[in-house]
Amino acid sequence: MTFVTSEDGTQIFYKDWGPKNGQPLVFHHGWPLSSDDWDAQMLFFVAQGFRVVAHDRRGHGRSTQVSDGHDMDHYAADASAVVEHLNLKNAVHIGHSTGGGEVARYVARYGEPQGRVAKAVLISAVPPFMLKTDNNPGGTPIEVFDSFRKALAANRSQFYLDVASGPFYGFNRPGATVSQGIIQNWWRQGMMGGANAHYEGIKAFSETDQTEDLKAINVPTLVMQGDDDQVVPYKDASLLQAKLVKNATLKVYKGAPHGMATTLKDQVNKDLLEFIQA
Repeated sequence: MTFVTSEDGTQIFYKDWGPKNGQPLVFHHGWPLSSDDWDAQMLFFVAQGFRVVAHDRRGHGRSTQVSDGHDMDHYAADASAVVEHLNLKNAVHIGHSTGGGEVARYVARYGEPQGRVAKAVLISAVPPFMLKTDNNPGGTPIEVFDSFRKALAANRSQFYLDVASGPFYGFNRPGATVSQGIIQNWWRQGMMGGANAHYEGIKAFSETDQTEDLKAINVPTLVMQGDDDQVVPYKDASLLQAKLVKNATLKVYKGAPHGMATTLKDQVNKDLLEFIQA
């Protein structure tokens, strides 16, 4: 397996497929998953001649289950460590959910200042700020995130089954076509990671204000989200992202769930390819 060592010594696992002279597409996964969550996109784009790269966030998947650094700053720094190790340039960074927050911070803090980024994509992403506060009345109440922490600590395995079989893919909606394989793969990825990283990651994705990150992004950015996202409410996410990012294109998918890159992979891949090639 391939790893890069981050500044604090954390071993970050990564995949690097396709021709080394192809345009790099860098994929950033969501909580509490791994780079395996991008299988449908990586297989599609490597077949199109792109170089596809994805890493497991610290404490997730095959990366080191470290005690510390489970915050957006370290997530972005770890992503930068992979990019710099591979010397990727003219890259398109694509992030889902928490990975969208990672992309926003990486592009704003590392990617654009280093001249390494061509475009960005935010899919069902958490920015600008998930938590409900006096200044963010449309956000999600802290009690929701507290319930995540409680369920994870009580029975992480059952909690992950419940998330995957329910709201994440919209499998709790009437008439939904439920895939046991998708549910089990989500659970498999989640249980590969460390409980501590996942527990602390809830604060990272819900309480990090990334308004300034979004304002700092200048490259063309595609913002994608379903209007039936039960995990990250789209009115407090993609609609605001499209206003805050200078050069954003917004695509809202009617009836699509949070995990639409899996359930609507053909449409998502088509729209990604069109944006990348434009």
